[in-house]
Amino acid sequence: MPAELKLESSMPHLSMRRSISSDGAVGTDRLRHLEQAALRHGVPVEDVLLIAVNLYGITSDQDRHRARVNLRLVRRPDAPWQIIVPLNQPASPFRLRSDELSLNGEVVAHVGRIDADEAVGGYFRNDGRAATLNPNARSRCVGCGWCPNTLEAAADPRMQEDQGLDALLHALGEQHPRRSLAELTEVTVSTGCFEREEAAVAHLTALRPALERAGVKARIGFLTSVLRSDEAFETIASKVSPFVLRLTAEHFTRREALMKATKADLRPEQMPDLLMRARAAGLDTSYTYIVRLDPMEDLVRGVNALAGEVTAFPNFQVFQAHTVMMQGMRTPGAESLEYYLQARTAIERAMAPTGLRPVGWECYRPLWYFTYAGEDLVDGPR
Repeated sequence: MPAELKLESSMPHLSMRRSISSDGAVGTDRLRHLEQAALRHGVPVEDVLLIAVNLYGITSDQDRHRARVNLRLVRRPDAPWQIIVPLNQPASPFRLRSDELSLNGEVVAHVGRIDADEAVGGYFRNDGRAATLNPNARSRCVGCGWCPNTLEAAADPRMQEDQGLDALLHALGEQHPRRSLAELTEVTVSTGCFEREEAAVAHLTALRPALERAGVKARIGFLTSVLRSDEAFETIASKVSPFVLRLTAEHFTRREALMKATKADLRPEQMPDLLMRARAAGLDTSYTYIVRLDPMEDLVRGVNALAGEVTAFPNFQVFQAHTVMMQGMRTPGAESLEYYLQARTAIERAMAPTGLRPVGWECYRPLWYFTYAGEDLVDGPR
């Protein structure tokens, strides 16, 4: 007889009270553990379900390593979410048929749209109020073992001159939901192909006037680990601000083994000082971190060390093992959902003194959805 998993949240308005039948093919122990873990950690099951989708991926008839998936949970259709997950995971308990995402035969979410997660020149987030630019051919960025950039097709050009930025922004404006880039409040430059600090600074000082020509006054965010000198921070503060430095910390251990040299040579003990100097120059600061690669004690130590040096909540994301090789990169014990819920609690404790909270649209693979530190997390469109 199939076992049943009753999904109930610790919060009355965040629950899935209908039993979800499990069939033997997926492993009833893992599904039972999902409910128990949610109750044990005081986390709504809605959050645990979305973390689990990121962790296990989806099995479907689409042979894609990863895709952007827009979905709404059955019990919380008011909150749309966009996640990036692999759709070719046959061992996953989540199955996509037509527009229905099921967990062991029970529909838990409706999928509105699926887009290939290709490396493109740019795309919108937060209902058109934020944009991500890939102006330096993100798809050509290789070297970090955990990164899936090279698994999908690419259509992201390398910008050579100011006219290239103008053309990119013009094309992006044509794709905006309301054809107005003036609505943008955040423009994130997401690329790892600026191998030298000088090249990164030159690009940023060209991007600001290009945005102004397009009528955009948004804060620029830059994901990088090559901006390190006081001179660079001062130039950015005077010519590029408003600006947020999103340091690509990624993980604190095994950096030389898993990262390319331009990232690995930034040691964890150097990161607090780097962020402090950027903040002293008048820049906003944050960082990106992949949850699954470090032992828990190293995660806690690193997050605590950086907590006082950030002005924006860091981007903590679930590590997705798209290949067998990537599966071997996980720290022991991180294959379980328990690791992520422990990490979630540990990060909340470390970040509590800052008063910062996660913003839903900023991360496709977060640890927080409907609640953060026991409080409702409401931040508008995602």
